[in-house]
Amino acid sequence: MRVKRGFKARQRRKKLLKLAKGFRGGRSKLFRTVADSVDKALNYAYRDRRVRKRDFRRLWIARINAGARMNDLSYSKLMHGLKLAGVGLDRKVLAEMAVSDPAGFTQIAQLASQQL
Repeated sequence: MRVKRGFKARQRRKKLLKLAKGFRGGRSKLFRTVADSVDKALNYAYRDRRVRKRDFRRLWIARINAGARMNDLSYSKLMHGLKLAGVGLDRKVLAEMAVSDPAGFTQIAQLASQQL
């Protein structure tokens, strides 16, 4: 008795076509093109989950540096002073303070400059 393979093949194609929802033109209709497009998209998604972390860290550092320079410190001196003072705030929190709570950030900057 021969095996026709129809169900499994259709299952595999449907899975990829579902992933290609929202792609334009043949990239969402033609199986071979869909396979390439989805593969590339998943690679970009994997890579960019890591790139996003880098981008946010760069943004936080830029904001902290701007806040530090308003308090006559450089970014590196501020971070060194905070480490010496034993302040355990991370860059995300420091950046948020620099933007939304300049007075509080100034107090932290003064604490850091006293330790230098």
